[in-house]
Amino acid sequence: MIFTGQCRCTAVTYQLDMDALPAIYACHCNSCQTWSGSAFALHALLPADALQVAGPVTQYAYALDGQRSEHQLCAVCHTRISNTTTAAPGLQVLRVGTLDSSPSLQPLAHIWVSRKQPWLTLPEGVPTWPQSPTPEAFAQALTPPAP
Repeated sequence: MIFTGQCRCTAVTYQLDMDALPAIYACHCNSCQTWSGSAFALHALLPADALQVAGPVTQYAYALDGQRSEHQLCAVCHTRISNTTTAAPGLQVLRVGTLDSSPSLQPLAHIWVSRKQPWLTLPEGVPTWPQSPTPEAFAQALTPPAP
């Protein structure tokens, strides 16, 4: 199945060729709030080679709390498309709001809820963590049950 997306100005487009869209999670950390200009950011973890991007991109990198993050942005409108981080080797973090199908998607988990905006109420039964979960707990929460 092909999933497509683009930046705000459409100069950068991308596609994912995957059996299904990976599970989506919401991050409520201060960095995601600042970057998104909102209460949280929606992400999906992809295999590092799953995203094929076309168009003018630029890179932005920084280190925080001992982790290095490298971001891929549209060189025209500066929409963040994805990033890699040393916290998740071999994976790429897709900015879910850039997917063409983003209005129909819901997060399966919430991280960094210790920084969540106090007016935001999260749905009952959705896994949450005050900060970043262990990789094992996160993988379990983002893995759909077997049919």
